[in-house]
Amino acid sequence: MWQTILYILIGLIVGAVATFFITRYFFTKQLKENPPITEKQIRVMFQSMGMRPSEAKIQQVLRSMGIQPSTNQEKKQPYINENKKKNKEDSQGK
Repeated sequence: MWQTILYILIGLIVGAVATFFITRYFFTKQLKENPPITEKQIRVMFQSMGMRPSEAKIQQVLRSMGIQPSTNQEKKQPYINENKKKNKEDSQGK
């Protein structure tokens, strides 16, 4: 009788410990994939305070919050209208 109760208690303890570590693993994985704040949100926050943050400042804020800054960030490219560029070259060549 007491052995059965002991086995049940041991099973519950092992299950609780396993559940804790599994839940912690998935929670940290989810936070890494979907951080609670993004670079875009930080930019908007700075702009609402009337500041134009540099890229280094945004990366510094992300690191201070413990969020790994993205390395494959797209840089803003200036808009170049290809038709205007061709027309300008054609007019210079004539």
